[in-house]
Amino acid sequence: MFYRLIAVAFVSLTATAQAQTPTRTELKRADLTGTNMEIIVVVVDVPPGAVLPRHTHPGEEVVYVLDGATVAPSDGKEIPFPTGAALINTRDVPHAGIKIVGDKSLKMLNVFVVDKGKPMTVPAQ
Repeated sequence: MFYRLIAVAFVSLTATAQAQTPTRTELKRADLTGTNMEIIVVVVDVPPGAVLPRHTHPGEEVVYVLDGATVAPSDGKEIPFPTGAALINTRDVPHAGIKIVGDKSLKMLNVFVVDKGKPMTVPAQ
């Protein structure tokens, strides 16, 4: 019985840890005509408690918030990131470094126009 309880606790903790991982679903990818760049369309879903680490992109990123949530940067100050918000992140400029707080997931439609063959996201230094 004791081992069964430990196994159930482990599975529960593993599921919780997995639930706090952002997911990125690629919807479409195509070459940007006449350039060495590509357009990538993704949906990013960030559950409560998950962190979006600071990162950059080898190009531009357009973000449209499908389902808003509350975020907290490293200083812990809570900031609403509302449904319908839009922003553009420019090439090689670090951004994010936020945690999703509260009980709502953050869901975004992101469009990247990035250098072809490079990673879409690069951890910030």
